[in-house]
Amino acid sequence: MTQLNGLLSQLETTAKTTQSNLVNLRIEHWKTDTASKKQALTNVDAIQRNLQGALPEIIGQLRATPEDVPATFKLYRNLDALYDVLGSVVEATGAFGSKDDLQALANDLNAFEATRKQIGERIESLSTAKEAEILRLRTDLKTAQAAIPAAPPKKIVIDDAEPPKKPAVKKKPAAKPAPPKKPAAGQTQTPPTKPQ
Repeated sequence: MTQLNGLLSQLETTAKTTQSNLVNLRIEHWKTDTASKKQALTNVDAIQRNLQGALPEIIGQLRATPEDVPATFKLYRNLDALYDVLGSVVEATGAFGSKDDLQALANDLNAFEATRKQIGERIESLSTAKEAEILRLRTDLKTAQAAIPAAPPKKIVIDDAEPPKKPAVKKKPAAKPAPPKKPAAGQTQTPPTKPQ
């Protein structure tokens, strides 16, 4: 962590110095054709935008998550792009600019290259550590899975025989009404009355 903070602080210092050195370039006074001047100005503008916008944002992300491999790699890629474009500006300055401008920008280019190499080494060590951690976690997971007792397999019985048919239940016939009782001797039978 301390090493990374030192590296990022050094990078921020280099970025500020480079911005200052690019501002001091007098490309319009170079003794070359308009197309070469225009290309150099375009490259300087791109470098300035990166140093003022993208680079500080990436550095902030890496400070927030120092062990993050993708954030570290993002910084590496940005430094790689900066190095390429700044390299072409240094080359053009060597051909058309002053020796002082060339020396200042060459120092900046070397500082970016040194930082890029250190970030590359950091990516390698972080990747190795992460890979070792993944292997350890996989081993721990296998050990934990082996410690869980395996439940016996459930038996599933498939009975494809048709169940026996139940005998049909017969309904009992309705009870027959009892025959009317015969009147006892000496009694007369009155007919039943219908309800009205």
